[in-house]
Amino acid sequence: MILAIDQSTSGTKVMLFNEQLEMVKRINKAHKQYYPQPGWVEHDAEEIYRNVVEGIRELLADEPKNLKTSKPQNLSLAITNQRETVVVWNRLTGRPIANAVVWQCLRGADFCNELKAAGHSAMVQERSGLIIDPYFSASGAKWLLDNVEGARDAANRGELLMGTIDSWLIWKLTRGQCHVTDVTNASRTLLMNIRTLKWDEDLLRMFTIPSSMMPEILPCDSVFGETDVEGTLANPIKIAGVLGDSHGALAGQMCFEAGLGKATYGTGSSVMVNIGQEFSKAPGGLVTSVAFAAGGKCFYAFEGNIHCTGATLKWLQEQMQLISSPAEVEPAAQSVEDNGGVYFVPAFAGLGAPWWNADARAAIVGMSLATTRAHILRAALESIAYQVNDLVKAMTEQAGVALRELRVDGGPTKNATLMQFQADVLGVPVNCSDVEEASAMGAVVMNVLARGVYASLADVARLRRSRWTKKPLADSSKMQRYVDEWHQAVAQVLK
Repeated sequence: MILAIDQSTSGTKVMLFNEQLEMVKRINKAHKQYYPQPGWVEHDAEEIYRNVVEGIRELLADEPKNLKTSKPQNLSLAITNQRETVVVWNRLTGRPIANAVVWQCLRGADFCNELKAAGHSAMVQERSGLIIDPYFSASGAKWLLDNVEGARDAANRGELLMGTIDSWLIWKLTRGQCHVTDVTNASRTLLMNIRTLKWDEDLLRMFTIPSSMMPEILPCDSVFGETDVEGTLANPIKIAGVLGDSHGALAGQMCFEAGLGKATYGTGSSVMVNIGQEFSKAPGGLVTSVAFAAGGKCFYAFEGNIHCTGATLKWLQEQMQLISSPAEVEPAAQSVEDNGGVYFVPAFAGLGAPWWNADARAAIVGMSLATTRAHILRAALESIAYQVNDLVKAMTEQAGVALRELRVDGGPTKNATLMQFQADVLGVPVNCSDVEEASAMGAVVMNVLARGVYASLADVARLRRSRWTKKPLADSSKMQRYVDEWHQAVAQVLK
């Protein structure tokens, strides 16, 4: 059995998987969000650790196989975690010097703006694959060193350590024996060289972070240490398989080869495409990260986020009251032959990737006296597929790879009309896997590889279970006309 920890922004899930990659049990633990100033977000790293330990104890308390006292080879631990959130702690006391700086926190914005004004953007993207932004870990860690009393001196004496949540949990679970991280989490700090997969001395100097604070970087399919979970287990077990949550979802969807991508449909949509083993600079506004490293290979990915997908349907329900629930959109969309020339550009918060225009505003264009409620609802639904298509095409064209299949998860995947239209627009199959917890599944994949349960990514890929696949059915020339008309609509809001 494999314990899987999914430590997210809002809470911690503790799950139990078997070696056929099936989840058999899960419990949730929420943790408090702290907002000490406008734009600041913090977590109590010690509360998060306590939740992990308590969650494991609760999960195993009534486990009939009595895993707590079984042989170490019968149980192991995998971790996936919220990315970019950074903890700084004292290696002597084992206590954080302050609350963790969460990825949503903007306290590092001023320093990031200084770096951009000084002309460092190109160098930072060349080294890290990322853009200079407080979203990533480095500016938050620098802020703690500069503003917590005594922190800078303690760091210079070698007494402080820093890491993302995975590093903190592993250090605590191993009683301070292992200060490590995986390459995906490291790639989201702004401090790792995306080509060498090592901490970059120039970036560390730029953010004034001593190299003595940094964890060792390991591949995702490594053994990261051993733990008895604060005495919960009779025998120490291996901590094996670690990666950031978005990378976990990519691996959990088994996008192990170049040209496979995943889209998570929610309020917005997160899109990540495996671009292969060669680093490539991302298109404007997107970033390059390590997708995952396993089996002696490192794969890269382009990543981008769309602001409004599911949020568009929510707006139609709550603000416009055109529907009483999102479930009404599909039958309405099916009641008309096409969109009737209507295009819905949901730039409610500007347009995100790949357009990156914060001043753009939402618009419905192409209406006539023949336009009905059904046409507007269909246009809103289609806007989700168009936005994903724009992002995927920007990624694949830049990397010089062809999208082979898009693997999807999230609530809107229940809308069969949307998913068929997504396949038609992309011109490739859209596949929904039977994965309830994609990020945790990715950590479990890396766990079984680390422990030699499966010999290769190809062996693991055979275990993938699919709920359905939508293959392109529409005429490609007609779909291209739709895409062209969509782009004309986007151009109107970009003026």
